[in-house]
Amino acid sequence: MSRRLRLCPAGIPQHIVQRGNNRQICFASDDDIAAYANWLHEAALKYEVLIHAWVFMTNHVHLLVTPQVELASSLMMQYIGRHYVRYFNYKYRRTGTLWEGRYHSNLLQQEHYLLACQRYIELNPVRAKMVADPADYKWSSYRSNALGVKSEMLTPHPVYMSLGRTKASRLLNYRALFGADTDEGLLQDIRYSLNKGLVLGTERFKTEVESLTGRRVRPARRERKTR
Repeated sequence: MSRRLRLCPAGIPQHIVQRGNNRQICFASDDDIAAYANWLHEAALKYEVLIHAWVFMTNHVHLLVTPQVELASSLMMQYIGRHYVRYFNYKYRRTGTLWEGRYHSNLLQQEHYLLACQRYIELNPVRAKMVADPADYKWSSYRSNALGVKSEMLTPHPVYMSLGRTKASRLLNYRALFGADTDEGLLQDIRYSLNKGLVLGTERFKTEVESLTGRRVRPARRERKTR
């Protein structure tokens, strides 16, 4: 059976997660993360993908991106996969697969969910109890989005830019988002949509995506059995 093509239209933000096979380590050192980040930046430029947020954990990666042309983020992930797996296997004298099959991804409605998804990504090390403050974890986009640390890989999304007229006000307002309590229902929606490859957004937005792509983006309704 052929694989179902991913939803990857131009201009719609996309949450991507790539995990190590059987949750095994895919980054054994800072040099490994730096190598992956380098190929990510290279591929994003090559295939015209804007990167808004990221976190590199020991055994998985979260990305928030917007492809500028159709299928661009899929091509980006293929490029990274080819280069990084070859590098990792050679360095650690191993063979075989590194990643857990295909990466997970889903589209999201920027007006309602983009900043929530950024927050979810950048709080990953805190939820994993690796750090108490996201600013203490250097392998995420938090320091750039919240503290203004320059990163060539980062392209702020217009929704982020709308947080304030000045850089200082945007940074302040962005940090304020992290002071709010975590909405467990929202976390569940983000995870469910990602794992199932469904669109995260309002019903109207889902209808728009279905019209644009010709693909169903909602869970199929189960038919009741009649006796």
